Amino acid sequence: MQIRCKQTSHLITTLKQSCKTTAQIHQVHAQAITRGLFSLHPTVLHTHILHSFTLSLFQTTHNPSSYTISYPTKIFSLIPNPSTFNYNVIIRAHNLLRCPDTALSFFIQMRRKSVLPDFHTFPFVLKACGLLQNSLSLAKNLHSELLKFGYLVDVFVCNTLACTYCRAADVDGASKVFERSLFRDVVSYNVMIDGFVKAGEIDKASELFNEMPERDAVSWGTLLAGYAKFNRCVEAIELFDRMVDLMVKFDNVALVSVLSACAQLGELAKGKKVHDHININGIKLDSYLGTALVDLYAKCGCIEMAEEVFESLRERNIALWNAVLVGLAMHGDGKSLLQYFSRMVNEGFKPDGVTILGVLVGCSHSGLIDEARRIFAEMESVYGVPRELKHYGCMADLLGRAGLIKEAMEMIEGMPTGGDVFVWGGLLGGCKIHGNLEVAEEAAKQVMMVKPEDGGVYSVLAHMYANSQRWDDLVKVRRLRDCRWGIKKSAGCSLIELDGITHEFVSGDC
Repeated sequence: MQIRCKQTSHLITTLKQSCKTTAQIHQVHAQAITRGLFSLHPTVLHTHILHSFTLSLFQTTHNPSSYTISYPTKIFSLIPNPSTFNYNVIIRAHNLLRCPDTALSFFIQMRRKSVLPDFHTFPFVLKACGLLQNSLSLAKNLHSELLKFGYLVDVFVCNTLACTYCRAADVDGASKVFERSLFRDVVSYNVMIDGFVKAGEIDKASELFNEMPERDAVSWGTLLAGYAKFNRCVEAIELFDRMVDLMVKFDNVALVSVLSACAQLGELAKGKKVHDHININGIKLDSYLGTALVDLYAKCGCIEMAEEVFESLRERNIALWNAVLVGLAMHGDGKSLLQYFSRMVNEGFKPDGVTILGVLVGCSHSGLIDEARRIFAEMESVYGVPRELKHYGCMADLLGRAGLIKEAMEMIEGMPTGGDVFVWGGLLGGCKIHGNLEVAEEAAKQVMMVKPEDGGVYSVLAHMYANSQRWDDLVKVRRLRDCRWGIKKSAGCSLIELDGITHEFVSGDC
């Protein structure tokens, strides 16, 4: 008996200190069976095995197998009278295994068996709720349970509840939890800032950020990402400058966000400073950060630098490939674009819709009609990428620019869903270049039906009528434009940076 107790104690110590993987836990489990230790200490051993297994899931990066998913349930079923701790562990395990329905079923079982939940139970259950779709009603029910048990005095519970509301797209519900909480920490504020950002309420996120008694890197990074996401790029860069002045530690989210803002504004000098900061501080360039740098340099006209960054990265993903392909497309370097595309395919990366769109745009800008036809024809059969309206729109633009108006019309007529404003607009642009007024009228009619507020189509048609000296039709299209409400025409603009100052020129400026 004493020997078995020592063996049990030794196995428990091994579980706590040495077992980091599921394979090691299975070995300890097997030893406990072969030594007959479960007959003496079934609850203790199963509890420690279950807990160790749950902790090992934090080290797992691959998708769990069906056996891995069923293993904790089998262990739990062997515990005679599961305690609150046991239920907490099994619920947490299924959260980590991405099985929220099973996690919630154990919570229901727990309540039916009158096992009282504690401060740890509800955060685990709320996280399971947050993993589900359309979970708002469930979140509200759990909220009422928390009120009944009096657990809303715990800051961790309140933070998790507010996060659950945010995930269910109820930022107002999260705000009420935040405002009524007795204690708040930096996580409380971060949850709400993130919730406001995801809801598009950037001003509220900024206001709450300014009210924070203390901030961490997550606080700064979340607001910075929000500014960049919603095209408030000047504010994003200003916030980044504040971070530099206050020597806030950056994470990759903040760096990617400020690089995105620089790319959108054409702030090449500022983007280079961020790149220098990355190099000086020895920050590893992963594919996520590398993609932002490639995008920055490509959009700011430094395609050679974009290629240099790309070639320096050993870890590549489809987003990084797309960034360099789209960059080459913008610069009209169709030959290099097709070479990169071939490299990508040969290295085993599967193209997606963005990849094909970038290649088609590049072919269009470079006049590579045959290559575009081939890739468009092979999209579904060779690359497994379904054709979308944006791909048809690009082909309509390419064929129209090349004067292949008839071929473009045949393609549009063969589309399964019919053309949208981009498809017909692309064809209309080709008709304008080559003076095909007959097809232009049909294309313009289709654009007006889909998007009557698009002022550009009226201008194109009026211009073509004027060139053909069809003055009566010119008057009609202008009257049609003038009698319709909400018509907008976006003016083209260009940006140029001189001596660190960005100048913007709008079409029509003198």
